[in-house]
Amino acid sequence: MSYQDEPGGYDVGSFPKDFSYGPFEQNGDGDNSSLQDDHKPRILLMGLRRSGKSSIQKVVFHKMSPNETLFLESTNKIVKDDINNSSFVQFQIWDFPGQIDFFDPTFDSDTIFGGCGALVFVIDAQDDYMDALNKLQLTVTKAYRVNSNIKFEVFIHKVDGLNDDYKMESQRDIHQRATDDLADAGLEHVHLSFHLTSIYDHSIFEAFSKVVQKLIPQLPTLENLLNILISNSGIEKAFLFDVVSKIYIATDSSPVDMQSYELCCDMIDVVIDISCIYGMVDETETSTFNSQSSSLIKLNNGTVLYLREVNKFLALVCILREENFQKQGVIDYNFLCFRDAITQVFELRNKCQNLEDASPMGTPEATNGPLDSTISGSLLSQTPLP
Repeated sequence: MSYQDEPGGYDVGSFPKDFSYGPFEQNGDGDNSSLQDDHKPRILLMGLRRSGKSSIQKVVFHKMSPNETLFLESTNKIVKDDINNSSFVQFQIWDFPGQIDFFDPTFDSDTIFGGCGALVFVIDAQDDYMDALNKLQLTVTKAYRVNSNIKFEVFIHKVDGLNDDYKMESQRDIHQRATDDLADAGLEHVHLSFHLTSIYDHSIFEAFSKVVQKLIPQLPTLENLLNILISNSGIEKAFLFDVVSKIYIATDSSPVDMQSYELCCDMIDVVIDISCIYGMVDETETSTFNSQSSSLIKLNNGTVLYLREVNKFLALVCILREENFQKQGVIDYNFLCFRDAITQVFELRNKCQNLEDASPMGTPEATNGPLDSTISGSLLSQTPLP
């Protein structure tokens, strides 16, 4: 299962000679549809040349090996990539060339930043980052004036070759300088989120998970459902994963331990690899990852990893003690209640989207309360494990 199986990425325009920033010229395939007509959130990848933007996109969303990214050419076009994994993970990623000029008269700031949900600025931690900080300040200033709702994320990238002390010092220095630069520009109220990332470990997936979660309006509902599930099933930690990208779109309210997250990612890789080799696709299924997919791994420290399929693209991965897994029937029943609730969330979202499409006044506010109370009643009716 790979994004490369379904072509979604394509080049948009050309920079700098024949590139146009206008809303109707960016689709090089002749599609003149307005960008504002697309309901998907947009994530912009920006940063200086060779900072690692394209490598991040290829590794996270196209399953490219990190070593293969060494042969990627420098981006000289804006590359648009449609991500359509599941009902919750649907967005566009725009990879911008590092030499983009915000003062170019053809740069349409309203179009670029107006429909943007998150802006990810990538800084090469192994290079002199003063120029990158100047570009960051200019980018945030330009974007915030157009769209104050943008989530600004800073990836301090390529930290795999740095020792822990230098990582922390670089993060502290970049955070301080970036904050001071925004304060000097009168934007001290703008919040920047900082992440230490590398494509050679799971840090880039964890960081992108945090970015995507901020674009999911249903995140509080999902977190609440996971909290109810673990509290009544003897589970210590639970993740709701997109199985292709290994982004977790929600987890319970307990802190995320990086080692636990890495174990869950490795488990998903094992399940997908084995399914692709030995799985069977019948007439009603289009993928070997289906309603029959599940996995149980017992570690030698008494910990159990338990995976269940939620829908075609989502999986629930739980971490629990082996003694708590003795009552698997309770866990499986609660999982079925949880899966039904996720289906209700999908249906509610689709209903709201249809109302938005039909009404020029926009979507009525989503109501999470009734849905939460319904699933709470279902799960709380089960006997929690001691």
